[in-house]
Amino acid sequence: MDSLTMEMERDKRELEPVQAQGAGLTNTHEKVALQSEVDLPEHDESAELFDEEHKHADYTNFTKAQFVGLVKDLAKDTNYMKVESVIKEIKPHYDEIRDKERAAALQRFLEGGGIQEDFDYKGDELDITFDANLKLIKDRRMQYLRQQEEQKNTNLQRKQELIEKLRVLMEAQDNTHQFEAFKELQKEWRSIGAVPGAQAKTLWANYHALVDRFYDNQSIYFELKELDRKKNYESKLDLCVRAERLAGVEIIKDAIRELNELHHEFKHIGPVPIEDKETIWQRFKAASDAVYARRDTYLQKLQQDLQANLEQKTKLGDEAQAYATYQTDRIKEWNEKTKEILDLQKRWETVGGLPRAKAKEVNKKFWSAFKSFFNNKNAFFKKLDEERENNLQIKNDLVKKALELKESQDWDKTSNELKNLQQKWKDVGPVPEKFREKVFKEFKDACDYFFAQRRGQQGKVEQEQIDNLNVKTAICEELEKNAQEGSASVDLLHDLQDRYNSIGFVPRKDISVVKNRYHEAVQRFVNAIPDLTEDERSRVLLENQLSDLRKDPMGDRKIFQKELAIRKKISKVENDIALWKNNLEFFGKSQNAEKVRDEFNDKIKTASDHLQQLKQQLKMLRTVS
Repeated sequence: MDSLTMEMERDKRELEPVQAQGAGLTNTHEKVALQSEVDLPEHDESAELFDEEHKHADYTNFTKAQFVGLVKDLAKDTNYMKVESVIKEIKPHYDEIRDKERAAALQRFLEGGGIQEDFDYKGDELDITFDANLKLIKDRRMQYLRQQEEQKNTNLQRKQELIEKLRVLMEAQDNTHQFEAFKELQKEWRSIGAVPGAQAKTLWANYHALVDRFYDNQSIYFELKELDRKKNYESKLDLCVRAERLAGVEIIKDAIRELNELHHEFKHIGPVPIEDKETIWQRFKAASDAVYARRDTYLQKLQQDLQANLEQKTKLGDEAQAYATYQTDRIKEWNEKTKEILDLQKRWETVGGLPRAKAKEVNKKFWSAFKSFFNNKNAFFKKLDEERENNLQIKNDLVKKALELKESQDWDKTSNELKNLQQKWKDVGPVPEKFREKVFKEFKDACDYFFAQRRGQQGKVEQEQIDNLNVKTAICEELEKNAQEGSASVDLLHDLQDRYNSIGFVPRKDISVVKNRYHEAVQRFVNAIPDLTEDERSRVLLENQLSDLRKDPMGDRKIFQKELAIRKKISKVENDIALWKNNLEFFGKSQNAEKVRDEFNDKIKTASDHLQQLKQQLKMLRTVS
């Protein structure tokens, strides 16, 4: 067999599959064997690499406005695969909110006397905007897909035309320019993008068959073809080097994306010298496999991290279930549980993403319990507010009756009626804080006016003062009893305080005695209230003192003196803190310096806390000055 025949046979064998095993990456991350260059994928710009680093977002607590803002941003995004994935996640959440609003609107419509057949729910502006952007996204995606399909069909037509030109070229007799024309056709073929999948393999097979036949017919240009093979070898060698560099690319998805580009180039470069074919292919394949191995390791690590996150969030979800049915009738306990569940939420948010298949279930379990807790809490405070509003209405009615009686001169009858009103007043529970002082003052002023008129008319001042002393003494005894029995509370203190302050004068000789006993009883009572911090105890005691000062004829002067005393304490504490901080700078690094610095830091912290308390007292004092 002569050398020309041998070379032609070698060219034909070059198109046969090379038996080499490898692993490829598709857009779904499935492994596909790379047996030869024929198995390298066609470049398709419409195919997007799946982003494994994309974390599953939690949309459970999104409002309608947040969903609308998100869908507006999606309408501008050209990554249609990502957009479609996010839309599938958020639409059920938005529909759930819309369904609840529609159900509420229907309920209101029916309660207003309407019939269900006449109900027509159109939603609000947010619904209109959300739907409009969804339609825009759908239209743009359909337009994009149509353009891609049209482009693929155009590419198919162009490649079919090139195949026909190649057939015509092989039948031409002008051997002088045939090879140059053939290379131009190859170059144009490589520049054309992807074609519809159904025709891709057949089109490629036809093309390679014609290339094979062309080389068989071009033996007279064998030297040119050999030169072309060497150029192809150099090009493929450069691709090997570029592929090997990808092993050092930090972001694996960038490495995979670039590797797919290299696969496309490698596949379309053309034949290399037969003695180098297997070597160059194995080198390129080894570089590809190295990237795929990194990909596999990355995905394995990612799945391990997601599984670990799943275990953590599953435990947190189980922990949250205890809050879903929580109930209590104490404000402090609600506040304590609120702090606990918010801490639980912070722990939840520090954990990363979840496996997509489990994310919705785990998120729903946690956030459903979270929502149930706050729904129950809101229901409790709503009921509490309703009770206090009702109490306010009752006390306003008592004020109205007291005002109607204040001018009466039927002393005995009216006195008994007012005392009955006072008893009813004591039996009524708390009112909203912002109305407590006002409504009490109105009631007390009406009662005081009547009893003052009665005292002036009947000259029973002394006996009334003795009665007042007995009542105040009884209140002191009640304070002492509750303090001893452990039944003290802030609300009870306010009630007893209101009762004490509503009582008129006592005999002059007993003023100091009963006042001191009352203050001491209040002190013991406040100290006996459970679960109060020192700051809270100080605040309650100061409120009690201020309440006394409001009633005192010399109250303005005493308040001014108390303010001066507090300001003096504040100035002293500030000077002490400044002095201690200044002294800290003079300590060296001697053996005992650290211990001394710690002692001074403790002093500074204690003084700072005390300073804060004094400032709070001054702030409260200003409310009555």
